[in-house]
Amino acid sequence: MELRIGIADSPQVIEIELDHEVDRSEVVSQVESALKSGDEVLRLVDKKGRDWMVPATRIAYVEVGTADAERRIGFGA
Repeated sequence: MELRIGIADSPQVIEIELDHEVDRSEVVSQVESALKSGDEVLRLVDKKGRDWMVPATRIAYVEVGTADAERRIGFGA
């Protein structure tokens, strides 16, 4: 599952590839909890086991992909 996080006042987007076994609703609730409760950081673990810590106060948007989303490459429609 792919997760994209936009950071306020930055043109860069953080893209994190989560393990396909991660529950989508669990990720959504973790993000919502960090944003609502004013936690200092949103902490996630990617599919390679790396820790990602994003300051919750700087999150502009979060895009949560589906677990079975296909990647399109090239010019195909």
